[in-house]
Amino acid sequence: MIFNLGGVGGTMDAPGFTASLVAGGVAGISVDLILFPLDTIKTRLQSPQGFNKAGGFRGIYAGVPSAAVGSFPNAAAFFLTYEYVKSLLHTDSTSHFRPVKHMLAASTGEVVACLIRVPSEVVKQRAQVSASSKTLQIFLTILSEEGIQGLYRGYKSTVLREALWAWRRGHVVDSWQSAVCGAFAGGFAAAVTTPLDVAKTRIMLAKAGSSTAVGNVLSAMHGVWRSQGLAGLFAGVLPRMAAISMGGFIFLGAYDQTRSLLLELGRKSP
Repeated sequence: MIFNLGGVGGTMDAPGFTASLVAGGVAGISVDLILFPLDTIKTRLQSPQGFNKAGGFRGIYAGVPSAAVGSFPNAAAFFLTYEYVKSLLHTDSTSHFRPVKHMLAASTGEVVACLIRVPSEVVKQRAQVSASSKTLQIFLTILSEEGIQGLYRGYKSTVLREALWAWRRGHVVDSWQSAVCGAFAGGFAAAVTTPLDVAKTRIMLAKAGSSTAVGNVLSAMHGVWRSQGLAGLFAGVLPRMAAISMGGFIFLGAYDQTRSLLLELGRKSP
């Protein structure tokens, strides 16, 4: 998950942009690794075979290599696109359209970042529900059985979830105030978008050739509703809310502190 950094630092020069890019990547990796156990629990709760058969509390860090490898380029892709689109949609600092500019830039950033995030997510979730399998083995199996398109299974559901997520984000003020606000807003948004997250998980974990694997979001949600009802659509909502609430706090705090440190080091360098 990438958190909107809209407005941080205003118009950035090259050193400021580089510091923001690196800080965003570092913050993203920090969130992914620290909160990985909660993500595994959420995935197993949402899996078709159920929590216990998917691994329960065993191998809670299964799939972490995929998350670690994809985290920094994912954050970088989001941030670069976000800043580029924001610069194209230039508006006056007092314009009423400024929040819309940030939301459009964030949504576009998510669409591009998902080109990296989805393959990483597919491999990670497969590993999370099959802890005995190695991450590289799962990656190679997907390529051999389904090709590149197998790595992008669930792309539409992920983009839809992330684009909707981007529209709830607001302007960042100061670091800790932002982190606290992000935690509360993130928890609410996480609850609301959980059915889309369940659909994404089911699509990514579905057997190749099955109707769910086709990637139809509404069909996947309807299938869950028909077999498990409302509880199925909101499976994993508590660990998802906890992870995203804490993730917003960690990400925004880590981002601000890392960026400040890098800029300070830059000023001290000859």
